[in-house]
Amino acid sequence: MKKIISLVVFSFIAAFSLHAQLDRSIRPEPGPAPQIQLGDFESFTMDNGLQVIVVENRKVPVVSFQLSLTVDPKTEGDAAGYIGFTGDLMREGTTTRTKAEIDEAIDFIGANLSTFSSGIFASSLTRHKETLLELMADVLLNPTFPEEELQKRINQTRSGLQTIKTDGNSIARNVATTQVYGYDHPYGEVVTEETLDNITAELLRNHYNTYWKPNVAYMVIVGDTDVDEAREIMNTYFADWQKGDVPNHAYPTPMPPEGRRVAFAERTGALQSVVQVTYPVVLPIGHEDVIKVSVMNSILGGGVFSGRLMQNLREDKGYTYGARSNISNDRIVGRFVASTEVRNSVTDSTVVEILSEMERLINEPVTEESLQLVKNFMNGSFARSLESPRTIANFALNIKRYELPDDYYATYLEKLQSVTVEDVQQMAQKYLKPDNSIIVVAGNIEEVPETLKRFSANGEVEMFDAFGRPWEAPELTDVPAGVTLETVMDKYFAAVGGKEALRNITDMKQEIEFTMMGQTATIKQFQQAPDKLRLETVFGGMTVQTQIFDGQKASVSGMMGKQEFTEGPEFEAMKMQAIMNIEMDYADYGIEKTLEGIANVDGIPAYRISVVAPSGSKTHEFYDVDTGLKIKSESEMGVTTFSDYQPTEIRIEGEKPGFFARLFGKKASLEIYQVHFPTKVTQQAAGQVLEMTVKDIALNTGIEDSQFVSEQ
Repeated sequence: MKKIISLVVFSFIAAFSLHAQLDRSIRPEPGPAPQIQLGDFESFTMDNGLQVIVVENRKVPVVSFQLSLTVDPKTEGDAAGYIGFTGDLMREGTTTRTKAEIDEAIDFIGANLSTFSSGIFASSLTRHKETLLELMADVLLNPTFPEEELQKRINQTRSGLQTIKTDGNSIARNVATTQVYGYDHPYGEVVTEETLDNITAELLRNHYNTYWKPNVAYMVIVGDTDVDEAREIMNTYFADWQKGDVPNHAYPTPMPPEGRRVAFAERTGALQSVVQVTYPVVLPIGHEDVIKVSVMNSILGGGVFSGRLMQNLREDKGYTYGARSNISNDRIVGRFVASTEVRNSVTDSTVVEILSEMERLINEPVTEESLQLVKNFMNGSFARSLESPRTIANFALNIKRYELPDDYYATYLEKLQSVTVEDVQQMAQKYLKPDNSIIVVAGNIEEVPETLKRFSANGEVEMFDAFGRPWEAPELTDVPAGVTLETVMDKYFAAVGGKEALRNITDMKQEIEFTMMGQTATIKQFQQAPDKLRLETVFGGMTVQTQIFDGQKASVSGMMGKQEFTEGPEFEAMKMQAIMNIEMDYADYGIEKTLEGIANVDGIPAYRISVVAPSGSKTHEFYDVDTGLKIKSESEMGVTTFSDYQPTEIRIEGEKPGFFARLFGKKASLEIYQVHFPTKVTQQAAGQVLEMTVKDIALNTGIEDSQFVSEQ
């Protein structure tokens, strides 16, 4: 017992003495960077030139194979997209197997096999690797690029392109891509509907036969194997892959503009703008500046929440939920981009702040404290990445592919720790170019462009479409004499059944089906005049979300909990959606409509009407000139098309006759109306295309008020 007490007393005295010697007002010096023990890898080159890298990891009985091509990027011209399709379709059929047979074989062994423009990835349990490699070799060596599968992929891509016109991030990305790199550079090409029209299976075969060669490829094997076994299986399955001459390509290096440019693209009806400040950067992989630049960018707006852009635009100004920056290094050419999304009214102020933060890093040294915070974060991220064997494999691949020093990654933390305040400022002065940048904005064309002119060196805002092409105003023809907003709407009301019929709708039930992730989902809609709404989304037999507007407040409940709104954009959107036949009384709800002209909608002449809600959000509605029916709607939320209008009957009983009249058999009059509703609705939004079918509509069934009471 005395011995224990003595130890406790000694420990206390030692701790007290140590505390007395410490001056906590002095920041301790960082310790030496830890030594990194990277996992081992081995490599060999096959007779056909294929270079193989093996990372042994026996912890789990799994093995993966990553095939990567190293070829110069190639322009695709008026068939942009075909190189991506070449990779995608290699898996869709071979000379010995159909797509279905490949899928079935992969599923049977529980494996993964995916192909893409620059390689193939496959993985499975170790005991199935022979089967997997047989499939992988078949896909690699014997693809047929089936015409029917190509057409399916083209049609899917074409549908996806329709969503871009209202997706601000996609629009900004396309504009930035074309303007940073140029239309004639491989990195500057954008897939459009027109380029899809020019893609053929022959183009895919020619590209495959020209560029998919073993002497420009690497195979990285990771997992439950070793180099001797790897040598054996590679010779078994890939020795027949024939080497060949692969063309080289060179392009002028894109350079930042001599003076700042502003590139704007319309985002239909947008309440917010996507903002990017961007320009090309020459920073090859393995360059001596890469780590220093990464530290500098992290301080500006990299992966740290304390990044200056985030702190300024979110925490201080409250303009956005997030703001980031990135400087990419690439063997051809990289780029700088700072990006965020803000409301229209502060778009120009946001640009001011981004440019200001870039200037501040150029002109003012950062503090030692902020530098150390970023280095600590990067240190931890790097250390965590080493837990994955695939990280070691990627390091090995980069060392081989880009001829990096063998200790390039082993000395990473030492290089990171040695970055100084002076280094950060030097990198900012070298790589940040606020006066030679391209300011890209996707936003509301009526509110934003004028506010951006002051940032342009020549005082002009260059206009582009959603795919980065020079913008042309939509072709609208004048409406005939005598046609007004009122006559267009009256024709619509008559086409769907007449105003009297619409006025007599007191409630409505709809059941709408669509397919998502291979399963049928259902939306059940209950609506009661004048302004109550309930929407239930059923997926996999479960109600995953319920939205209710009870005339006063909106609520959304689901697996993530429940939210209620009495104001804000969600509230306003549901409030408008809940109003029965809002088209007839739009002015009463503060909605402004303007007949703009006649547009071409997929070959159909249609009146285009702009609709501005009280919140300021804008929608374009299109009404068939011939039939009067609404066929399309465009807003920042997406594009919706309406078709296959079908009649639904309303029976309305008139006033009951008096007692004696009923005594002699007189009955109440019965009015029968038919109201037409679209039964095919296509919704394009958030990169998704949903084909919805209205399975059932019922009118005036007496929906109970309890349906519109929010669940507790």
